Amino acid sequence: MARRAGWEALLASLEQDAAGQAVASASPAAAGATAAAGAAAVWTEPTGLGPIPRELVGRASRLVAAQRDRLTALEAERSAVLEHLGALRAVDATREPRGAVYLDASA
Repeated sequence: MARRAGWEALLASLEQDAAGQAVASASPAAAGATAAAGAAAVWTEPTGLGPIPRELVGRASRLVAAQRDRLTALEAERSAVLEHLGALRAVDATREPRGAVYLDASA
């Protein structure tokens, strides 16, 4: 019974984190707060849980699917950001220098 309680607590924590990430992706303001909180929290693999109880396998599978979906969304967002950065760099590269480029030290 203790093993099941440990797994339930772990799954609840991971589900809560996944739900928070889903809210953060929908709201830019929440995303900043979630990112700041996530930067401070470091996940470590739990120990001593043993094998997952059979009755919790479906719940864990749904969580894994949600995490994969989130990873796919993050990769898409990352690609979009890289495209935007590339466009900004291309525009910046066309600008002429505003100040002196050379210094005449012999004068």
